[in-house]
Amino acid sequence: MLPDYASLQALVAQFPPITLEEMSKIRLMNRTDTKFVTTLPVLERLLALCQGSYYAQVNCGHVIAPYRTVYWDDDLHTMYQRHQCGARPRIKVRARTYVDSALSFLEIKRKDNHGKTRKKRVAVPSIEAVVQEAAGEDFLRERTDFCFTSADDGRTLLRPRLQNRFQRITLVNKAHTERLTIDFGLCFNNFDSGQEHALPRTVIIELKREGRQPSPILPLLRQLRVKPAGFSKYCIGTALTNPDVRLNLFKERLALLRHCL
Repeated sequence: MLPDYASLQALVAQFPPITLEEMSKIRLMNRTDTKFVTTLPVLERLLALCQGSYYAQVNCGHVIAPYRTVYWDDDLHTMYQRHQCGARPRIKVRARTYVDSALSFLEIKRKDNHGKTRKKRVAVPSIEAVVQEAAGEDFLRERTDFCFTSADDGRTLLRPRLQNRFQRITLVNKAHTERLTIDFGLCFNNFDSGQEHALPRTVIIELKREGRQPSPILPLLRQLRVKPAGFSKYCIGTALTNPDVRLNLFKERLALLRHCL
């Protein structure tokens, strides 16, 4: 059973709002990203402590936004394996729908040899259009050696492997030098195994800030004993729902998630 998020809703509603249009003007050109894994009770304490330091993004009148994502990989799960081994450069291909606004995008995420993540995306009619009709394939072919349909030209064929759904809170600090995305209520469905898995009490916080600018949230996270911890929704979701993939380096992360249940 999913927990009741009413208390989170009430806490976030106390932050002054910032619109999507205002958020789009905040460009973190020299961005560093850090992830943290915690629990819903700790998140509630964190939100109470950081009142006065952040704005909360409002979209379609909501401060908590539902997301849906589908990830693609080849038959060897190469993207999963490269991430597990820490290989760089590496790539992920996904389609994401912002449920409130019904906007969908096909996205290509790359992490380079220096650890910088860059994302390119193109609007698509829906996730179903990508899965069933290969919408966005021209965009994929122009930027990668992958394809959704024919691999006759030597490209690597991708298939949908994993779907997730989650809720997101987005905060931006008063100086406009950082964004926080706070994801919770994660649910996974694996296209290969048919297995499902939910992490209803796990919270993934990602701090995206301009260079090494001072951050209001970092001392509060230290106060609450929340430490940096890498987390890939695709890889963790796959590890939890596909018994045929190797776990190896994800075992420590899975142990941390058991603590968050």
